[in-house]
Amino acid sequence: MSEKRKVFIVVKTYPTLSKKYDELVCTAGILDDGTWVRIYPLPFRKLDYEQHYKKYQWIELSLVKNTNDPRPESYRVVDPDAIVLGESVDTDKDRSWKTRKSILFEKNKIHRNLAGLITKANNNELSLAIFKPQRIIGFVIEKAEREWNADCIKHLEESAKQFSLFDLQEENEVKQEFSRVNKLPYKFSYKFLDEDGKESTLMIEDWEIGMLYWNSLKSSNNDEKLATEKVKIKYFNDFLTKDIHLFLGTTRQFHGWASNPFVIIGVFYPPIDTSPEQLSLF
Repeated sequence: MSEKRKVFIVVKTYPTLSKKYDELVCTAGILDDGTWVRIYPLPFRKLDYEQHYKKYQWIELSLVKNTNDPRPESYRVVDPDAIVLGESVDTDKDRSWKTRKSILFEKNKIHRNLAGLITKANNNELSLAIFKPQRIIGFVIEKAEREWNADCIKHLEESAKQFSLFDLQEENEVKQEFSRVNKLPYKFSYKFLDEDGKESTLMIEDWEIGMLYWNSLKSSNNDEKLATEKVKIKYFNDFLTKDIHLFLGTTRQFHGWASNPFVIIGVFYPPIDTSPEQLSLF
């Protein structure tokens, strides 16, 4: 049975494809009771991905548990046409970072030990979390395939025919939508230490890093090396001067069993708060 809920959107990932698990786009946020929710899969046709809603905006929608996804926070939209857009907490508003932190941190633990977090994920206790690295020590740039996998596109079309995933979409819409979204030719990852000094490398899959690359490529006269350097400057040089937190999410493919099922699905980078009130919390 569906339930109308309010969600504070904090995560929009860049599209990915998996032939077996139908990974598309992860949209996640904080419910009106302060807990995490994943809205999955996202129906592209009904929601203009860039314009319809944005990060750090409240939306109201009807949700029902996604029975095709075992991850505990996963829900699907019942009626995309009925989504109501609410207030945005934009950076140009007074005390906006404080408001965002209040919504995010009030009822959600800030995890600092990656091994403990992985154990919880593999016990199916969670699949979304806020993680605070002890120190970020590197930014990794790797080349990736430049085109969407044709077999994955074909599989998604078959899923649409069977109404197993895309109840509201015609057969060719999945292929059409992915033809409009360029596949990133690079993978970007953070290398970091947790509180125990354990070193890990996790891929960053948020929408922001994808759009930063394309915008940087355009401003660099299509010089890919320069574009990737601009991405590194933003995510490594600039963000490391902030109070950086990582939003981690498990992939459906590796949830529940992998040695590390997480990827970075969002980066939260408020300015460092040196007020006495904030320092007294730590």
